[in-house]
Amino acid sequence: MEHIIGLKCISYRKWGNIMTVGFFGGKFLPLHQGHVNCIIKASGMCDILYVGVSHSDDDMELFDGKMKPITLEKRMQFVSQIASQLPNVKVISFKQKNTMDILDWKDGASIIRNTIMKQIDFVFSSEDSYGAFFDNLYPNSKHVLLDIDRDEFPIYATDIRRDGAFKHWNYIPNVCKSYYNKKVVIIGTESCGKSTLIKKLALHYNTNYVAEYGRDMCELLNTGQPTKEYYPYIAYGHKTKEFNAILNSNKILFVDTEATVTQFYSELYADKTYAVLEEIVKTNDYDLFILLDIDVPWVNDGLRIHGWERQRIDNHKKLIVLLEKYGVEYKLVKGSYNERYLKSVELVDELLS
Repeated sequence: MEHIIGLKCISYRKWGNIMTVGFFGGKFLPLHQGHVNCIIKASGMCDILYVGVSHSDDDMELFDGKMKPITLEKRMQFVSQIASQLPNVKVISFKQKNTMDILDWKDGASIIRNTIMKQIDFVFSSEDSYGAFFDNLYPNSKHVLLDIDRDEFPIYATDIRRDGAFKHWNYIPNVCKSYYNKKVVIIGTESCGKSTLIKKLALHYNTNYVAEYGRDMCELLNTGQPTKEYYPYIAYGHKTKEFNAILNSNKILFVDTEATVTQFYSELYADKTYAVLEEIVKTNDYDLFILLDIDVPWVNDGLRIHGWERQRIDNHKKLIVLLEKYGVEYKLVKGSYNERYLKSVELVDELLS
């Protein structure tokens, strides 16, 4: 096998109609801009580039809790999204144990060759130490080293797994960022300051927020509280807004209300409990629930109807019972509006640390 370092004055395309084939593999745990850089360069050095996503049964053991684990399906999604911008790149997966044993690498190479079913002309990597392996596994291919010294993107996947994605945020591709973004939901009963608080928090962290969709529905209907048939649609609409908002959020998304609270309002205003709302609650993937207490003045905005102190106390207790029924863990925040804001910042900073 011939080993080549650098790109200057080197052309890898063959004469005539013969297509050159390249291969670049990795675990992409996680995918980072160094990987993306190599994929772009390799794709320009052959007619067809196969990017192989390696996986094994013990991949999740590489994560120690600092960073969210990444399944094979998510890695395939991320790499495929990058490949969609490069017309000559195809994405495959192959199983290979987390070892440096040549026998294990032979199993993976066999899967790669059987999947590609073409002569592999170039094998790309950023590791000079792989040369001996590739000599054995791909004897008729050229090993091309890309950014071996990490000069262009000084980052390793092990660094990101050790420190977490946020510390290396500039090296995380945009297609992956929504997966790592945290979601904080602010919940509570009527007139406890949710909508104002999420706006302040979104401004503070320079990111997005999702307003309460139930309020949007009320304003659309212009008839006060929605009738019972609307509550499932409120939950669906809210989830759709969350999905869209987190795609371009900056490390964190703030959300006003979720399906547990929608169920609470459905029981309170329409005397109706929905099984579908319980199912939506089961899909919740919020990183932090902040429950606001009722120790601020009640404000009549034309939609609220439970302003008596006894009603507020009873409703707050009912919401807590429902949260506990669904197994929702929350942080209770109380005090003045400013105290709530400062305490929430403290909780979010702890989440992001």
